[in-house]
Amino acid sequence: MNTVDAVWILVSAALVLFMVPGLALFYGGMSRSKNMLNMLMMNMICLGIVPMVWITIGYTLSSAGGDGTSQWIGNFDFAFLRDVTLEADDGSSPLLLVFFALTFACITPALISGAVADRLKFSAWVAFVPIWILLVFVPSWAWVFRGNGFLSARGSLDFAGGTVVHVAAGSAALAIVLVLGPRRGWQVEQMLPHNLPFTMLGAGILWFGWFGFNAGSALDVSVTTVQAFVNTFIAGSAAMLSWLAVERRVDGHATSLGAASGIVAGLVGITPAAGFVGTWGALVVGLAAGAACAMAVRMKFRAGYDDALDVVGVHLVGGLVGGVLIGFFADSEVFGEADPAKDGLFAGGGVDLLGEQIFANVFVMVYAFVVTFGIAKAMDVTIGLRVEEDAERIGLDQSEHLESAYN
Repeated sequence: MNTVDAVWILVSAALVLFMVPGLALFYGGMSRSKNMLNMLMMNMICLGIVPMVWITIGYTLSSAGGDGTSQWIGNFDFAFLRDVTLEADDGSSPLLLVFFALTFACITPALISGAVADRLKFSAWVAFVPIWILLVFVPSWAWVFRGNGFLSARGSLDFAGGTVVHVAAGSAALAIVLVLGPRRGWQVEQMLPHNLPFTMLGAGILWFGWFGFNAGSALDVSVTTVQAFVNTFIAGSAAMLSWLAVERRVDGHATSLGAASGIVAGLVGITPAAGFVGTWGALVVGLAAGAACAMAVRMKFRAGYDDALDVVGVHLVGGLVGGVLIGFFADSEVFGEADPAKDGLFAGGGVDLLGEQIFANVFVMVYAFVVTFGIAKAMDVTIGLRVEEDAERIGLDQSEHLESAYN
């Protein structure tokens, strides 16, 4: 790792951290005004809780250990960042890589917050986040990103966290809303976004930060970095257009909420594929993710689950679309590798990679759902997940924080 590489990773880490307030604005604008501050707090508190978990035991369990350790979880060699140095013998910076991974850990539970908007106790959220990080995010990271991890050893690919971040968070969101139940008045009262300019601003910040999320995951400055950067932009653009096309076809109007949601859907879709597909592959991933997510968000009304801000429809579905399409469009020649193990069906790689992509994404999806459902059930019967009816009616800004976003 040279100085340029180190600087790029530092900048990328800062960009990913900037995505958290961006996500807070994106979700906050979609919420009702009486719950704006609560949504901001649910996102920002992750920047307080997750680093404490990560530097104590989260990082070491997710990343530590070589070929002789378990495929399922790391060891405690780096607990409390013991023996994590600024510079290793090979010129890399272990502490820098710890910090970069931490930024991904911070934003992942924040994604779930949009599903439980308007009705979850803030105290329950504070308890849920560290438990979920340790039981779901940490093992998923170990399976996908460690060299001998269960899924990486099988040959599945995930460049920047489509499986670990988006599929895991989206599946967890579905599990917790099934335990939590719908908002009072859902499908009876109108629950419209209160500030769509905030949502559009949040989408713009997310798009900006996503360049660090995806291109930074190359962990150096190379042709892969450049391609991942380009892919991030192309997929977001294409998904915005395909979402709006579906919206126009189904509802007769193209909306600002649809544009913002489409951008995020495309960014989610390209995340696992950013460093494995070329520009045209990114275009197809973006178009597919935008259209698929636009249709998926409408399914919650028929299925009867209240995913308040469309975490399931955007992050679970978008992550699955991008992860599976790697099996079709991955092309190692784009990056000068000529590695058959990283070639999808259309690049002559056969169906092996496609099979591994489906297996890995389904495995993490099922694991995240089952474990999150268990966590939510246990918390519901002990400390309780949901606020009282009066608190929900008044709004969580007042009942949970004794504040108002707009005085």
